[in-house]
Amino acid sequence: MRVLAAMSGGVDSAVAAARAVEAGHDVVGVHLALSRAGGTLRAGSRGCCTIEDAMDARRAADKLGMPFYVWDFSERFRDDVIDDFVSEYRAGRTPNPCMRCNEKIKFAALLERALELGFDAVCTGHYATLVDTPEGRELHRASDNAKDQSYVLGVLTAEQLAHTYFPLGSTPSKALVRAEAEQRGLSVAQKPDSHDICFIPDGDTRGWLADKVGAERGEILDRTGAVVGTHEGAHAFTVGQRRGLQLGVPAADGKPRFVLEVRPINNTVVVGPKEALACSEIAGERFTWAGRAPSSSSFACHAQIRAHADPVPATAEIADGVLTVRPETPFDGVAPGQTAVLYDGTRVLGQFTIDRTVSAVPVEA
Repeated sequence: MRVLAAMSGGVDSAVAAARAVEAGHDVVGVHLALSRAGGTLRAGSRGCCTIEDAMDARRAADKLGMPFYVWDFSERFRDDVIDDFVSEYRAGRTPNPCMRCNEKIKFAALLERALELGFDAVCTGHYATLVDTPEGRELHRASDNAKDQSYVLGVLTAEQLAHTYFPLGSTPSKALVRAEAEQRGLSVAQKPDSHDICFIPDGDTRGWLADKVGAERGEILDRTGAVVGTHEGAHAFTVGQRRGLQLGVPAADGKPRFVLEVRPINNTVVVGPKEALACSEIAGERFTWAGRAPSSSSFACHAQIRAHADPVPATAEIADGVLTVRPETPFDGVAPGQTAVLYDGTRVLGQFTIDRTVSAVPVEA
């Protein structure tokens, strides 16, 4: 099998490529240049896809004796990930750029080019498992729940899964991957994991958004519409946030208040009690299936609303082009723009972008 190994410059993708070579596949390594600032340097363990990461990926490919290339996907990354991130915040939603990168870059743009060049599959260092069944290929959780990345892969379609290769899915722990990298003589064996948003390497998302979106003073309201404070820019707030609220009117019960809603059209932020973050229903129109679609328009599942959140038993229903999920126990602090991934046991059924939420706590007059 001809395999294109996507090499980020980290230990996971390096070991995944090594396993692909060891399995006897014809493997070529590629690093995606996603930043338009070619001289970007890594800051500690923040960010990824920097010039240092490209050099680390090249060293790993050389050690494995495989051809290696750097492909410039920075324009596509800007259009499909960064610009989407900004527009979602402008609309008062909270996007997940890693989901968009997997959806639009690693398993769309990259896979498309790989197939055009005659490759059979794209190999990555993601922790997830692929299972082939008579009904088609399925995406499942990794054996190591602590490192499971099936949530951020929930955007993959049946066609994309058919050309995907995850060599690390059955590895019990990240420690074993690092140990294997040491044994193979890979210099990235103890390289720190990247975190935060890769195109905001200093971690200052609020400052970055202020520069892109602009900051305009507005009002903070309670659930009844009464003004209880002001803010310097609605984009700086996310649902569930407690800190940084400039409230001039204390709550009647003296308890802390949390961000419940961001309304960009009139530049207001709505706050309320923690209990009001409980969500009894979520819905969205933008949904896809990871493999075969459910056989019924209404089905039981487990829904996960964040990468490291616990899955919640729920009922899903599709009607008039909208996928609605009602959990057995309320979700906590869901924001429009987040992604909900649906599971059947360990299998990923599909995902949708949350457009609408319903609070489990009614508004008191």
